Amino acid sequence: MRLDKFLKVSRLIKRRTLAKEVADQGRITINGVTAKASSTLSKGDELVIRFGQKLVTVKVNELKETVRKNEAETLYSVIKEEKVNA
Repeated sequence: MRLDKFLKVSRLIKRRTLAKEVADQGRITINGVTAKASSTLSKGDELVIRFGQKLVTVKVNELKETVRKNEAETLYSVIKEEKVNA
């Protein structure tokens, strides 16, 4: 599954276009490698996403095309969240 689609379906980022912009700015890494919006995700991958002053590390548990809002959090598990001083 594409990175931008996963971020939208999992509701980590609300819109796919926003997910694409964040990825294109180099603010997302998959297993330590800077990712593009079109990067392919696999089960077990580790994402590090930079939201402003915050770094969120997430592990991909499942890949599904569509999920209900209350099931979205089952697609990933948050490993850690940390503040970044720019």
